[in-house]
Amino acid sequence: MSRFIFLLSFTFCVFIGKIQAADKPVATYSIVAFDPATGDLGIAVQSKFFGVGSVVPWAKAGVGAVATQSYANTTYGPKGLELMAAGKSPEEALKILTAADPGRDQRQAGMVDAKGRAASFTGKGCNAWAGHKVGKHYAAQGNILAGEAVVVDMAAAFEKARKKQDTELADWLVAGLAAAEAAGGDKRGRQSSALLVVREKGGYARFNDRFIDIRAEDHKTPVKELARLLELHKKFYAHSHRNKPSRKK
Repeated sequence: MSRFIFLLSFTFCVFIGKIQAADKPVATYSIVAFDPATGDLGIAVQSKFFGVGSVVPWAKAGVGAVATQSYANTTYGPKGLELMAAGKSPEEALKILTAADPGRDQRQAGMVDAKGRAASFTGKGCNAWAGHKVGKHYAAQGNILAGEAVVVDMAAAFEKARKKQDTELADWLVAGLAAAEAAGGDKRGRQSSALLVVREKGGYARFNDRFIDIRAEDHKTPVKELARLLELHKKFYAHSHRNKPSRKK
């Protein structure tokens, strides 16, 4: 009997632990963006959350990029891409997804499509500070942040970085994260980061569109680690970085 009680208690504790883990918000800041010169689409994200790259970023070359966070509804990723592939703008896609989601008040998401149209949504139930900024070809958003400056500085740094010669979308996205972190970032701290950039036939041996897919799953300084990994990626895949595609107008 005592063994049965022990096993029952253990099972219950594991079950409760899984529920609690699932209930943790993906408190984070992210930026989704499009490069009109190359057609590249991407997302950069940082959070006090283990393995944020497995939850937030979704993208498809020629279609769009999605960041889904807060109490993330991960169906926003594939469904958002499906809607944009069908011709819906990011704003229309977000309205459709949130209208059908009873938990929308705790959701946050940003989207950009292959036409450069961008939109963001912050539910009124997201934990403070939460908000977003939408600009030309990008959307920046975050929740449980040190303050509004995190999103404002992230957007400003992205805009400044993309004016620099001999840079690319990945550089601009990481510059945005660095500025957000410098402004206080996630007020709970830091743990993981991710960078996803898609390009038509940009993946290994041109078999897929995953041009850059790098992550710092659990790190003391995840944004700095992401920047280091990006520079390593540039050396390892030097040909792809040198030979950028030219988008057909």
